[in-house]
Amino acid sequence: MSAFKTLNDHDLELMPHRKRGRLVNALSGFKSVNLIGTTNDDGIHNLSIVSSVVHLGSDPALLGMVLRPPVDRERGSHTYWNIRETGCYTINHVPCTHTVQAHQVSARYPESKSEFEAVGFTPIYRCGFDAPAVKESPVRIGLERVDEWEIPQNRCRFVVGQIRWVEFPEDAFAADGYLDIESLGVAAMSSLDGYHRTDKIHRLAYAKPEVYPPGVMQDFKAGWRDG
Repeated sequence: MSAFKTLNDHDLELMPHRKRGRLVNALSGFKSVNLIGTTNDDGIHNLSIVSSVVHLGSDPALLGMVLRPPVDRERGSHTYWNIRETGCYTINHVPCTHTVQAHQVSARYPESKSEFEAVGFTPIYRCGFDAPAVKESPVRIGLERVDEWEIPQNRCRFVVGQIRWVEFPEDAFAADGYLDIESLGVAAMSSLDGYHRTDKIHRLAYAKPEVYPPGVMQDFKAGWRDG
């Protein structure tokens, strides 16, 4: 390993904008990469790519994501305004085989042009939901917007959605509720443009003070006995 490089906040401020953006986006480590499916009031589909989806709780089932500061519709922010208009959206995991197409949806297409059509993804609908999901994605989630906050320092929006439906291949679902994401071939992301495949290590049992080391499971779909 080479010598460590130390940067303070002043060093970061002096960095060129894009260089700073790539570095700061890399600092949180590997992230999920997802396509957000929406539609506007005129029925035009939209797709955007985000790497900011986070788990917020399981009861009720909530996911959050950060979106850039919204501007008027003519200049972009179609995902944000579509969610505000319709109240629903989908989150779709990106398969490793489709990272180029997924990355391309970050281009600034006009609102009249569907990113599904532009890059070759297929819109599908589930459970009476208005927002389109991505047929090529192995994990699709339909959400209803329940809240949002503006982050004062940069005006980004933190959007909270409640899961209304989810679908995935049944053979990836373990008896104890674990979903074997890696077996579905989805990509992970680093910084703004690094796409990765993952490599399993193991599953570890629920940690207890009196038991160390915890139990180790190599078969990710074997499942733990809860209780």
